[in-house]
Amino acid sequence: MKKIQMVDLKSQYDKIKDTVNVSIQEVLDTNTYINGPQVHQFQKSLEDYLDVKHVIPCANGTDALQIAMMGLDLKPGDEVITADFTFAATVEVIALLQLTPVLVDVDIHNMNISIEGIKRAITPKTKAIVPVHLFGRAANMEAIMALAKEHNLFVIEDNAQAIGANCKFSDGTKKKAGTIGHVGSTSFFPSKNLGCYGDGGAIFTNDDTLAHKLRGIVNHGMYERYHHDVVGVNSRLDSVQAAVLNAKLPLLDAYNKARQDAARKYSAAFEGHKNIVSPSICDICDCHVFHQYTLRIVNADRDGLMQHLLDKGIPCAIYYPIPLHAQKAYLDARYKEEDFPVTNQLVKEVISLPMHTELDEEQIKFITDSVLEFLK
Repeated sequence: MKKIQMVDLKSQYDKIKDTVNVSIQEVLDTNTYINGPQVHQFQKSLEDYLDVKHVIPCANGTDALQIAMMGLDLKPGDEVITADFTFAATVEVIALLQLTPVLVDVDIHNMNISIEGIKRAITPKTKAIVPVHLFGRAANMEAIMALAKEHNLFVIEDNAQAIGANCKFSDGTKKKAGTIGHVGSTSFFPSKNLGCYGDGGAIFTNDDTLAHKLRGIVNHGMYERYHHDVVGVNSRLDSVQAAVLNAKLPLLDAYNKARQDAARKYSAAFEGHKNIVSPSICDICDCHVFHQYTLRIVNADRDGLMQHLLDKGIPCAIYYPIPLHAQKAYLDARYKEEDFPVTNQLVKEVISLPMHTELDEEQIKFITDSVLEFLK
């Protein structure tokens, strides 16, 4: 059996190396390392794929989220609601911009931000909601957009983990995660469903005026060289990373399907087990693209299982072991432990198994057999 990886980028590269290498060589041959043709090609291709008017490439996913907020002219002290159970980058950029983060609990069933939690958190100071499409599962954007409209709030989608996922609405329409709010952001970190070979990110919007502002912000506030019209940053997707993404974007749906197929095999093996809660898989709308395959281990020794898997050479991880409200950098007297019952439960239960495009049946069987061996 091939060695099991948490993310097997080497095997993925081996299958596309000729296309990737040709794409990178074009950059080397033209010496256009910043804002070259590969970047513009990727921008247009991603706009077409997402069916969104504007894609603004940038240097990484954290920058994408920060720049999205900068473009909305949020002011210091404005309250921004987001989920307690996610990676720190989401709250980090809120704090960096001197906005006031308002952390709320998540839904036990999908681990995404709680709609009821958002409702309770809205105050006259609230200006924006940042839903995170966690682990590749689209958040309930229909409900979130309805709340935003009711209270005149911006919605900034953190789509770092769910590119390609679909959100299905009650009228039957579907839209890609990241393209539904006023602005969305994503990351092309190598392990993402669509990953480059370094750092990269992008911002999405259908708002022409906002898109224009964002294009200036990512490039030192310039639209014309040495004319700085807005306060900006230096955050550009380099041409080499765009070359990699151009090679991989046409394969994104196939990559996501491979992840979904692996998830189905995992879940079939765990079905009905009293100690395992598997993530649900929707067959009608592709709302989950499985950036991670995350189990909940209930009434059993999650940490013991993790060590058991590691001892057998199976990588695994706990995303995320400490809630944001308990992180030293984001401690706040406003937060009470009783406000976060689900998050506090999840950090004790979750464990993520290997998930990538190259998992084969032999590996999945070995992994699932090893989990069941411990939880017998």
